[in-house]
Amino acid sequence: MPTMRAFSHVTLTVTDLEASIAWYVQALGMRRGPDMSGTGWRRTLMLAESGVVIGLQAHDRTPDNDRFDETRVGLDHISIACKDRAEIEAWLADLDGKGVPHSSVSPEPANVATCKDPDGIVIEFFAPRST
Repeated sequence: MPTMRAFSHVTLTVTDLEASIAWYVQALGMRRGPDMSGTGWRRTLMLAESGVVIGLQAHDRTPDNDRFDETRVGLDHISIACKDRAEIEAWLADLDGKGVPHSSVSPEPANVATCKDPDGIVIEFFAPRST
């Protein structure tokens, strides 16, 4: 059986493509990559220096007032791996400087803090509890 080493990318459906692009640039320090489109959809790839790629996609059929709900089938959240609690706290300090609301670090069951993008998609900062 082949080995799964990593994900190539994740693509998120958003209601306002430009607002989401601006948030991922400001909050997570990503840069705008290639734009693409097809019948009824537009997508922009957001690129992190680490190689992480998040696609932001707007579909013409998505209602403007639709919002993310982690209790529906599909995505629950995106988790950014951090080496330790100090790295999570560095993320939170950076978010504070940008005026991006976030939770505090919870030590159980692991070191975790979260923020939400414009559609309410949870972005988690995660480090094992032992660190």
